[in-house]
Amino acid sequence: MCGLHLSAKDYYATDFGVKADGKTLNTSSIQKGIDFVNAQGGGRLVFTAGNYQTGTIYLKSNVTLHLEEGATLLGSTNPWDYEKDPYIRWMSMIFAVKQQNIGITGKGTINGRGFQTANNMGDYIQRGIYEDPLKLGRPNETNRPQNIYFRECENVTIKDITLRDPASWNQTYDQCKNLYVDGIHVDSKSYWNNDGIDVVDCDGVVLKNSFIDAADDALCFKSHDANSMCQNVVVENCVGRSSASGLKFGTVSRGGFRNFKVKNIKIYDTYRSAITFAAVDGALIENIEVDGVRSIHTGNVIYLRIGDRWSAGKKPIMKNITIKNVYAEIPMDKPDAGYNYEGPIEDLPRNISPASIVGLPEYKIQNVTLQNIEIVSPGGGNTTLSVDWHRPSWTVFLKWRLPIRSFRSLRNCRLGASTSVMPRESLLIM
Repeated sequence: MCGLHLSAKDYYATDFGVKADGKTLNTSSIQKGIDFVNAQGGGRLVFTAGNYQTGTIYLKSNVTLHLEEGATLLGSTNPWDYEKDPYIRWMSMIFAVKQQNIGITGKGTINGRGFQTANNMGDYIQRGIYEDPLKLGRPNETNRPQNIYFRECENVTIKDITLRDPASWNQTYDQCKNLYVDGIHVDSKSYWNNDGIDVVDCDGVVLKNSFIDAADDALCFKSHDANSMCQNVVVENCVGRSSASGLKFGTVSRGGFRNFKVKNIKIYDTYRSAITFAAVDGALIENIEVDGVRSIHTGNVIYLRIGDRWSAGKKPIMKNITIKNVYAEIPMDKPDAGYNYEGPIEDLPRNISPASIVGLPEYKIQNVTLQNIEIVSPGGGNTTLSVDWHRPSWTVFLKWRLPIRSFRSLRNCRLGASTSVMPRESLLIM
């Protein structure tokens, strides 16, 4: 998939009364501009350099928001300036619902100012003005605005923009077709649940050449609908940092994930996993290839997991997974120490299991290939907790008995000859 063609005729936001002073609430004026461009058959609504404050706006078919360098869409810090969409049941600064040929492009910035907005919402909740259970002392993520939420849209282009400081998740593309994301920069660590990008049950996705720094999962693929699938996805040349996981499938995994090609990614300073594939809600995960990962200072490298959380009787399946050409370094200390909203502090040593493939006895992970993988680990495991990998019920070809690796309930796991785990001080291959 290449970049999608977007309408090129330009209209300037200032022509619709939009003010670039950082103080005027421009929600109505920006929406009038979008509506006008849509009525003319499409084009770009261009924002020149300046700060444009807004609440919730809705992007419409054949309209592209183009943010020139130095232009910033500033989210209002007043939670009442955002709509909770009745169909999606989330808040967002920019919504699009069932639209076609839309985009957000340019060297400008979308800044949600989420820390202040979320705390203002928390204040309203505590005063009884807004209803929310305030679980864990913070508003529910659906009651805090994302920067972008597109639902059931087709032909979507997100290119070159910077996204920062949402109050909730950052950008969600839910049940969209033909999504193209290229060259974006994400700084998403202003508040809890700040994912970098969430792609939910989308078909036909290219995500490339992007940098994502997130308090929660960085490159996150989800499946909310048991009858849908996140599929036909290419991820390449991306860098991620997270106080959760770098590249993640799940945790919500009702439908599934199929036909992914991931190439040349770097994950660093990440609390949990560089790569996590989770089928815990009845998902089908199949035909996944990851080729080329550099994982530096991450809690673990590979975590494949089948579970039974919200499956509702649906059989989880994970099969035909290839992970190859991986170099990883695991620290002894906490990988995300010092970051905003870092992961919970645990007793050290905490990073003693750098690779885990864990199914269930009745739902085995099948046909996994690990090739040319080098993991430099601090060790710290307890040999009394190690297990014998040569179990007759597995078709697994392993040479190691290591306290720093966990394989359980899988079938047909192939490891290439160059796959190894090396402690920093000594080689533990037995």
